[in-house]
Amino acid sequence: MKGDHRRLLQEIFLAGLRAVDPEAVMRSHVRRQGNRLIVGDRTYALGDFKRVFLIGAGKAAALMAQALEELLNDRLTAGLIIVKYGHAVPLSRTQVIAAGHPIPDQSGLEATAQMLHLLNGCDEADLVIGVISGGASALLPAPVPPLNLPQKQWTTQLLLECGADIGEINSIRKHLSRSKGGGLARAAYPATLVSLILSDVVGDRLDVIASGPTVADASRFEDCLSIVERYKLASRLPAAVWQYLQEGAAGLHPETPQTGDPIFAQVQNVIVGNNRMALLAARRRAEALGFKTLVLSSSLEGEARKVGRALAAVGQEVLLSGRPLAPPACVLAGGETTVTLRRGGLGKGGRNQELALAAAMALDGSSRISLLSAGTDGTDGPTDAAGALVDGTTCARARAGGLNPADFLSRHDAYHFFASLGDLLITGPTGTNVMDIVCLLIE
Repeated sequence: MKGDHRRLLQEIFLAGLRAVDPEAVMRSHVRRQGNRLIVGDRTYALGDFKRVFLIGAGKAAALMAQALEELLNDRLTAGLIIVKYGHAVPLSRTQVIAAGHPIPDQSGLEATAQMLHLLNGCDEADLVIGVISGGASALLPAPVPPLNLPQKQWTTQLLLECGADIGEINSIRKHLSRSKGGGLARAAYPATLVSLILSDVVGDRLDVIASGPTVADASRFEDCLSIVERYKLASRLPAAVWQYLQEGAAGLHPETPQTGDPIFAQVQNVIVGNNRMALLAARRRAEALGFKTLVLSSSLEGEARKVGRALAAVGQEVLLSGRPLAPPACVLAGGETTVTLRRGGLGKGGRNQELALAAAMALDGSSRISLLSAGTDGTDGPTDAAGALVDGTTCARARAGGLNPADFLSRHDAYHFFASLGDLLITGPTGTNVMDIVCLLIE
């Protein structure tokens, strides 16, 4: 890849990241005036509360909490934040615990039990402020009895591999958990609860982001059965999990809290940042660099390899016809694709790397088109890369080194493909998380 293309793609991507910096978005939605805490369109008189607690979970939760600690200062009683390993930052009044993601682990289990215990001790004189970001579903494991952590781990792995979208995955997670699907709101009731949310799902659905721990659930047990049937998971799920879902659908287990439940009467949920905010900032930077720009969508979904080929086709159309805009052009898109693991797919990678590899194959020979696809959290799947950068020379360079792009794609092994070429994008943990950004440059 040409050095100037690599630099420009990264510059545009990083501009998007800066727009959703957790501390910045928190300060734009929360402020303190004396003894008043103003959150969105509501004001809370801190003097009306006996205690103030800070809780949260997610990849960006520690940095979100850091901004709140500075605002609350002397009024903060205690707090507990759960983050993914590598995403912790030290806080002065709030305990930060690192745990497993995307598969929950023992550390997350114990930390969630500690959080639920803290919330169960709250009453109507308390104010609880929550910070929620992507990754919290895995970081808040609290299996409903009689289920256990190994069963939740196996179920999570199956859901991540089957090709289900995040809404479907989280519907099942919510019904197997005491913390998700309104679980934290139920534990905190009757305290006043303010939840500040950094969205990492298409459409910013509050009940889907982080499996909606402070939000009424829109799904039911019957939906879970349909998802299991759709992806043919019944025989692969742990028997106790499948039995629990069936019993729930038969009315033998309580539903997750639904709209109208009194536990939500004193709950305020506020989205403080999302993917579109990042895309618009990336567009402004691209325009400053001299590109005509188009934000194609902030709602990308579907199989990563198919989306990669479709975006490559958009770039080729721009080059061939000047539509929907003429070169030099920057086309931006965001969202969250999926990867359905196929038999023999024992490679290493993530949805952004798979999207980029499929795009590289479609762009083979188109030297005037380049693409970056990356996760805004700095991690793509179980790898240390945020994503990858490609152009029309990627496949030719690979073949010259004895690599067959199609072979790597068939094995879901995009990480080793791009590592060999030096085309991985490695940012380290970014401290934020608003899904993925794809940037196409056509010159």
